[in-house]
Amino acid sequence: MLIFNAVVISVLVMLVLSIARVHVVISLFIASLVGGLVSGMGLSATMVAFQEGLAGGAKIALSYALLGAFAMAVAHSGLPRLLANWIIVRMKNADESNQARIARNAKWGILCGVIAMGIMSQNLIPIHIAFIPLLIPPLIGVMNRLGLDRRAVACAITFGIVTTYMFLPVGFGRIFLHDILYKNIIEAGLDVSGVNPTAAMAIPAASMLVGCLIALLISYRGRREYEDRSDSFGRPADEPIDMKRVWAALAALVLCFAIQTWLTLIESEADPLLMGAIVGLCVMLSMRVVPWQQANDIFSTGMKMMAMIGLIMISAQGYASVLKASGQIEPLVTGTAAMFSGSKALAAFVMLLVGLIITMGIGSSFSTLPIISAIYVPLCVTLGFSPIATVAIIGTAGALGDAGSPASDSTLGPTTGLNVDGQHDHMRDTVIPTFIHYNIPLLAGGWIAAMVL
Repeated sequence: MLIFNAVVISVLVMLVLSIARVHVVISLFIASLVGGLVSGMGLSATMVAFQEGLAGGAKIALSYALLGAFAMAVAHSGLPRLLANWIIVRMKNADESNQARIARNAKWGILCGVIAMGIMSQNLIPIHIAFIPLLIPPLIGVMNRLGLDRRAVACAITFGIVTTYMFLPVGFGRIFLHDILYKNIIEAGLDVSGVNPTAAMAIPAASMLVGCLIALLISYRGRREYEDRSDSFGRPADEPIDMKRVWAALAALVLCFAIQTWLTLIESEADPLLMGAIVGLCVMLSMRVVPWQQANDIFSTGMKMMAMIGLIMISAQGYASVLKASGQIEPLVTGTAAMFSGSKALAAFVMLLVGLIITMGIGSSFSTLPIISAIYVPLCVTLGFSPIATVAIIGTAGALGDAGSPASDSTLGPTTGLNVDGQHDHMRDTVIPTFIHYNIPLLAGGWIAAMVL
């Protein structure tokens, strides 16, 4: 039975442990051991596969650590406090009715702003989740004053990131849709060169929008109180703001984004995150935004802020390596064929569900597509799905689980930015909300697309 498949058991173990508040790194390691042993790899082979996968996350971890240091330097400049003070002063100077209006406008301004930044991070400014530690921590104090539920912010960020690359064939979306999805489908024997990817993924993307609206307008629209720890950036609340440092910080931010965008556009082998963070830090130091005598403490604090996401992503790479080495992913996919009984409706649902399980474990939709495409294409052709429906099924199956996986950067990024003061739990405040509001609608949207296209 498929329930006894090593991948299924391993993913379930990882999810149960994570929900039970076992640290995600430990959960991933234990799940790796369970997956390897259940598949018959043995302890030694499992550990070797896990260790071989660790190297894949080292560069990412270093990039995010430096980015955390850069974010802390920006916070030290006084730029975030300037923004927070501006909003607070406006609220204090307004009468009671206007205070409510200003607070409401500020709340929706933040939510719409992070969605817009999430969208732009996939194409216009292709830096993926690198914007989160630069944008979110400085706004924590304002969010606390507004009583903004951080679960809503997490859902807004994840929507902007995931929906964009799975729907718009530009930037990371072009990599996902053309370079990975279409390429693997064509290599599996089905010509989809004439299929419009936006049309194929329109219904799944619309289901993501429905989930986002439910999260923002219904589930998390109410006020949620947090302790005010916004002075955790290391500067006294009453210290005067030096506008020279503020302008220098803005210049460093622009230069950091420009470097990352340029390296991405020219497809340089140099890591954009790493180079952007290093250049930004150098600008901060050279323009004395961060005094030399305080640089070590400030940078160390920033690196600690991002260290956790680095450890989790390194562990996730090791876990994915074990799942691939187990040889149990293909049996999981092919084993679902016996369940179809010629039913297109059942086939579409099971294929989407299997994609969800695989991506939840691996933590990357980009890595899931090559695994499932070679097997799903013949199944879709045999069952009579049209080319555009096949694209919708496989594309949705790959994207399912990216939102809601404990090891996905689409959930780790929001948690890192929102948990700078220790009041945002990764599983309960990011993973579970994004899983409920995106994976369930996306499962329904993918199934509807398979039936009507």
